[in-house]
Amino acid sequence: MKLQVQLIITPEQAAKESQLKRRVAEKAELHEQDIKHIRILKKSIDARSHQPKINLSVEVYVNEMPDLSTLRREFQFHDVHTAPSVLIIGAGPAGIFAALKLVELGLKPVVIERGKQAKDRVSDIAALNRNKSFNVDSNYCYGEGGAGTFSDGKLYTRSKKKGDSNEIFELFQYHGASDEILYEAHPHIGSDMLPAIVGNMSYTITSHGGEIYFDTRMKELLIENDRVKGCITTDGRKFEAEAVILATGHSAHDIYEMLHSQGIQLEQKGFAMGVRVEHPQTLIDSIQYHCPSRGEYLPAANYSLVEQIDDRGVYSFCMCPGGRIVPAGTREEEIVVNGMSASRRNSPFANSGMVVEIRPEDIPEEFQQYGVLAGLRFQQHVEHLAYINNGGKGRVAPAQRLVDFVKGKVSADLPECSYMPGIISSPLHFWLPEHISKRLREAFRRFDRKMHGYLTNEAVVVAVESRSSSAVRIPRDPETGEHPQLKGLFPAGEGSGFSGGITSSAIDGQNAAIHVFEILTKLKKV
Repeated sequence: MKLQVQLIITPEQAAKESQLKRRVAEKAELHEQDIKHIRILKKSIDARSHQPKINLSVEVYVNEMPDLSTLRREFQFHDVHTAPSVLIIGAGPAGIFAALKLVELGLKPVVIERGKQAKDRVSDIAALNRNKSFNVDSNYCYGEGGAGTFSDGKLYTRSKKKGDSNEIFELFQYHGASDEILYEAHPHIGSDMLPAIVGNMSYTITSHGGEIYFDTRMKELLIENDRVKGCITTDGRKFEAEAVILATGHSAHDIYEMLHSQGIQLEQKGFAMGVRVEHPQTLIDSIQYHCPSRGEYLPAANYSLVEQIDDRGVYSFCMCPGGRIVPAGTREEEIVVNGMSASRRNSPFANSGMVVEIRPEDIPEEFQQYGVLAGLRFQQHVEHLAYINNGGKGRVAPAQRLVDFVKGKVSADLPECSYMPGIISSPLHFWLPEHISKRLREAFRRFDRKMHGYLTNEAVVVAVESRSSSAVRIPRDPETGEHPQLKGLFPAGEGSGFSGGITSSAIDGQNAAIHVFEILTKLKKV
């Protein structure tokens, strides 16, 4: 017999198996010895009171042990060595999950990725963190698994995009992620675990007949009679396929420029830019958990903040409890920062992107000459401003104490910061575009009313956080997923301007694969 039980318990009771079993027995009016297995279905933290509680939904097996293998979802991957080929450009979340779905559907994915395998990116990222060297094709953004592999790991999404997020979590679990991602309210894998998991996904693809080519950058699309037939790479190779899934991510600015030069329709869209704010994790814990210390049973606390300032949203993005700030630029003369957390979230710092909504009409007039690329050019301009305000010190990032930023005061010194290349005092309030700086400064005042103690000079503002969303959209038919101008081209993921984050991009990639399968089926090519 099995039954479901809802519990509200202490963090310690949730963490200790014996105490959890006792509480389940009490709630279900069972004898402890009759409980053979407890499976957690949902778990969340309620920190609204001064004594945080854990909300649990569990499945209890009474007087019987389940077949644990049946509790894991199995996936059926076909041998696709001789199947029709579909070209996928980009091996980030959208590209990898599109490839996995194609193998399930019986089509052969051929993936090209400008960066390296995850295991080979490690040395390039280590050199980047030490501010020794920068590889434009192997960094936090480019390579196997995309930006999420080394700079994220968070799977939580508010997206209502059509698709099954549970399937995404189950695919991660199938390839080595912890069971916790199936029931945590804010699932997180950790950037220390993702490289191996992504490598397992690539192995699934290639072992069933798919192909992945690393260190391979697209130069241009092959187009015949308004249909995409494949692409040519910078090393002169030609890749031909029945369809092309374009999943290059929003940081591949050269792809937008290449599409624009080939006369392919693009659209300007709103996006967001701002800064990274880092606090001591103990301070965020004390604010969120209403206690001096969170103790050993609660995770590092997070937060989510949003305000409307002068008719524009200002909000936290990619909050990283127990994390660190990392260099996420993809061009030589720019500074871009992002955040990451390892699986244990045990860094003494908490950081979050704090970004301001930017609409096309907010773009300064000097960039309007670039048409649909105006937002992109403005993005690049601000990233270059950060570079020229770092004192010519490579990947060192300009920074300012939080209260000093709000008051418009240059920081005489800076607190300790997790950003490994280093930070340098800079008047961010002065050189950031005014419509960004002014809104951020007012938002920080208001955030302090919601989280008293948030506005402190123990916190540091690091510039710039500019890649939270794409400034360009690659249009597509809502029914078929195809580009309206080019048959056979299926934009997907963050770079298409239709998703954001690992989970929604993975879903978008799967949807693109399904669209390809449906169209090739109609064309009787499957």
